[in-house]
Amino acid sequence: MSILKRLQSEGDSQVAKSPVQSNGSMDAAAAFKAKRIPAPPVKGGKDTYFDLKNRVQNKLLNGLDPTMDISKTKEVRNTIQELFEQILNEEDMVLSRPERNRLFEQIAAEILGFGPLQILLEDESITEIMVNGPKNIYVERSGRLYRVPVSFESNDHVMRIIDRIVAPLGRRIDESSPYVDARLPDGSRVNAIIPPISLIGPTITIRKFSKIPISVDQLIGFGSITAEAVDFLRACVMARLNVVISGGTGSGKTTLLNVCSSFIPSDERIITVENAAELQLRQEHVVTLESRPSNIEGRGEVTIRQLVINALRMRPDRIIVGEIRDEAAIDMLQAMNTGHDGSMTTAHSNSPRDTVARMETMALMAGMDLPIRAIREQISSAIDLVVHQERMRDGSRKVTNLTEVTGMEGDVITMTDIFVFEQVGYDNNKVVGRLRATGLRPKFMDKLEAAGINLPPSIFGIGDRRRR
Repeated sequence: MSILKRLQSEGDSQVAKSPVQSNGSMDAAAAFKAKRIPAPPVKGGKDTYFDLKNRVQNKLLNGLDPTMDISKTKEVRNTIQELFEQILNEEDMVLSRPERNRLFEQIAAEILGFGPLQILLEDESITEIMVNGPKNIYVERSGRLYRVPVSFESNDHVMRIIDRIVAPLGRRIDESSPYVDARLPDGSRVNAIIPPISLIGPTITIRKFSKIPISVDQLIGFGSITAEAVDFLRACVMARLNVVISGGTGSGKTTLLNVCSSFIPSDERIITVENAAELQLRQEHVVTLESRPSNIEGRGEVTIRQLVINALRMRPDRIIVGEIRDEAAIDMLQAMNTGHDGSMTTAHSNSPRDTVARMETMALMAGMDLPIRAIREQISSAIDLVVHQERMRDGSRKVTNLTEVTGMEGDVITMTDIFVFEQVGYDNNKVVGRLRATGLRPKFMDKLEAAGINLPPSIFGIGDRRRR
């Protein structure tokens, strides 16, 4: 795709009448001073920094070859650099080296990247980016939110970046469809919502994912989980138990699902089903399926439920669903109960018990006239383990429960905690505690032993005594 065609579709640049707003937080300023993300300076005289940027940018675009392939990033960047230096010399613009470099990087980001967001996307310490209209941008670092001295020029500027994100995916966002889920080329999850639904202007939320997937050792080092619990989880995955990872928004469910999926043997065929492809599986034999919204005519929608049903016909050894949030739950339970054991998924909930209750509710959303007991029997026989994770008040993510679904007693699904997080205090703005074994061994130990996996009793915090 040529540069001029791409930029013409986005519209001409708007000139901002005021400089970037400074961030209003002392903590944010201190945090980002260390990262060297400076607010753009304001030039004296009649030109603001944005006037200068847009004038140079427009001249540079007029000087570029319209047939140049923008996908060849390195070549385009070198060409932009040459034209940029030439324009500054012709205009007799006197800029310091830092200002010159900053101006070039911002113009290059507008042409090749995602504008003001590019510098934040390249900062590996940032895990989430939140754009609340053109002038208010927040990020999450180490579990805490900071406002940053970066801004867009206008609502139109934000809209151009949103279009640049969603257009390559064949998705759209306009007044008739004012919100969209998408992903960046690196797999980061994006949600955008625009007026009239958003009253503060276009908003973007980006959940970034590490270019290098987080490893088991890192999770243990972060204090998110213990080595004993990891050994137990690895055994459950290798023995093909069905696992549901639950938790609230931003609790780290997908990261933990990625880690658990790394325990799957490399000789198994894995089918993943997601709304926006973000799982980072390391096996070779993986087929990735992604749902699709309807087109402008209201046709062509492909739902998670349809993909789960289709996955059953693809000879999967394992089915991994990125998140269950609707009637697809009934098909996932059917898959787990019809020979596709070893499946995994995530679900939003507040506790392991709430996870089971939500699975019931989502199964009822399918509209089938099934008695509640029949659904509970499906859940109790399908799900073996619920792994619950929470985002603690200090911003850290911790696994708080590994809970076995043991069966039914009357009309009630019974559950047993195998590991529970015990918080013993809150010291120096940090949650103090540890994930501890309850001293109970799970009833599915025979499945582990049948798979040739023998876990020492010490993992469960007990001596060598008889199984309960």
